[in-house]
Amino acid sequence: MNKENKVKLLVLDTNVILHDSSCIHHFEENDVAIPITVLEELDNFKRGNEQINFHARDFLRDLDEITGDKLFKSGVSLGEGRGKIRVIVNQTWDKDLIEVFRDDIPDIRILNTALRLQKQEGDKTVILITKDTNLRMKAKAMDVLAQDYTTDKIESVDKIYTGKRLVENLPTVTIDSLYTQPFHIDKEILPEI
Repeated sequence: MNKENKVKLLVLDTNVILHDSSCIHHFEENDVAIPITVLEELDNFKRGNEQINFHARDFLRDLDEITGDKLFKSGVSLGEGRGKIRVIVNQTWDKDLIEVFRDDIPDIRILNTALRLQKQEGDKTVILITKDTNLRMKAKAMDVLAQDYTTDKIESVDKIYTGKRLVENLPTVTIDSLYTQPFHIDKEILPEI
């Protein structure tokens, strides 16, 4: 079996969670790895009334509910037919990475986790999921697959409901009713779209 057909290991960046607190429910049968750095960063975002603060709190509550009293080391199931989630701690620095990136900052620690997992789990495709374009470029420079989180993106602007629609071939009587009180057409009269 080649890597493309197997369960993937997705390493999440903090910004994905701050963007969509329900993100772990969108990865189907794939496993999810959360670097401990991400939990540390989420802790800084818990307080406040902005959307990102809500997402931080909501994700942490959800994660706590999913895991219950189970330990993260071997992973916790996200449900039937779905992958496992685990928190990754104590990743030693990859020597290739520290030769390139000397700063000990959250993005580099998250990238280090993805790189170490890639080397440790050679049979699994490891992908860093991040909304940060620059981090994706750094990952790719280190030969780590990286993707944008796009679950919430619209496939086509043409599919967005604009609040209006074109209905053709209506009887004249129906059109005339727009010009008399109460100046509307009952939706039951309109054809289904």
